[in-house]
Amino acid sequence: MSLAAVILAAGKGTRMKSGLPKVMHRVCGRPMIEYVLDAVQGAGVEEIVVVVGFGGDLVARTVQDRARVVYQHQQLGTAHALLQAAPVLGNFPGAILVVCGDTPLVTSSTLARLAAAHAEMGARATILTAILEDPTGYGRVIRDGEGRVQRIVEQRDATPRELAVKEINTGIYCFSAPGLFDALSAIKSENAQGEYYLTDIIGQLVQQGEPVAALKVEDPREVEGINDRRQLARMEAYLRQQILEELMLSGVTVVDPATTFVDRNVKIGPDTVIYPFTIIEGNTVIGRNCVIGPGSRLIDVQTGEGVVIEHSVIRESKIGDKCTIGPFAYIRPGCVLAPEVKVGDFVELKKTVVGRGSKIPHLSYVGDATVGSGVNIGAGTITCNYDGEKKWPTVIGDGAFIGSNTNLVAPVEVGKGAFIGAGSTITRDVPPGALGIERGRQRNIENWLQKKPRR
Repeated sequence: MSLAAVILAAGKGTRMKSGLPKVMHRVCGRPMIEYVLDAVQGAGVEEIVVVVGFGGDLVARTVQDRARVVYQHQQLGTAHALLQAAPVLGNFPGAILVVCGDTPLVTSSTLARLAAAHAEMGARATILTAILEDPTGYGRVIRDGEGRVQRIVEQRDATPRELAVKEINTGIYCFSAPGLFDALSAIKSENAQGEYYLTDIIGQLVQQGEPVAALKVEDPREVEGINDRRQLARMEAYLRQQILEELMLSGVTVVDPATTFVDRNVKIGPDTVIYPFTIIEGNTVIGRNCVIGPGSRLIDVQTGEGVVIEHSVIRESKIGDKCTIGPFAYIRPGCVLAPEVKVGDFVELKKTVVGRGSKIPHLSYVGDATVGSGVNIGAGTITCNYDGEKKWPTVIGDGAFIGSNTNLVAPVEVGKGAFIGAGSTITRDVPPGALGIERGRQRNIENWLQKKPRR
């Protein structure tokens, strides 16, 4: 059986109180719709259609490499949303999964089970249902005395007897594609919201004598949607716990999972230790035998093995094997550190390449620079890279020694093995092996206290 999928992602998510489309809110570093895309792809679908509406261009840019996009310009209900996929899937011969874009926990295996059950039972429609102790807010699945599905009723339209039903509609379906879009066109908006409910097609098919089936999800948590910031936070906490457990099972030590935050796309090698109050985000990759934290934040960082990072922030940079960073270092985007580099306390690097074994121990700013191997940069060194209009480069050769409290006014080059005297402001290139020094002559005034005017 050929299989397609339609992801409904047109809603604004009013209760989120946000200018961002609901499905673009991030859960563990990824827009929630990306989790749903992963799930439908893993279920073996041949074609994916995403229905977008509010903020549709942003959603479209996010999914454009993975799905076809159609627009629901007026949000007139779920049936109307699915109908927008007709130009793409109107002649599709197989089955169509319909999945909500705000259910990031749904799994490929559940969707594959739903499609398989649909085929085995020869149904026109198969509903994924769940049993909830508290079904408040969900549409109820109404069955007849023999257990056959009769219809789905939304909570706002349900009678007190129907509200007592604990089997709920998850909003996930599998439909036989032939005739589906004609049936959707016949749905009416005779309900409290004046919308075209996708759920109405179930009662319509039953009345026509068409087979309708249902499959209960094994873990109801899978089908939880996100409608407000509280639910978003709870979903984040649940997924974060899963991520940390997977890391620990793979050989990573997480000292305190309650205070450690790791995004879904992060990869961490075994025997690495993550200390508390550490946040690791984006597509960060951390090697083996590293020590990260406490109190560090890494965003889109790649590290080698044996790296130590303490109380520091690193963004979009590459860190070589056995580097030591921090405490209280800030490494900005575009930095590349070769192995065995030391970046110490209160050091800031920006768009800088640092060679093997070089040391920038403390209280320095190095930006737009190329630093060779075996370089020692003294405390208080600053590369003056900005002239008010343009950024300029600084080049420091292998084995150079930069004395404390030095200003390197770019563009400037310090040659291989050169020395810079402490307290210098260097405005011209220093040749290899030379000593560069620039200071005003020291003047001592004798008996200064006696000569100083009294107030």
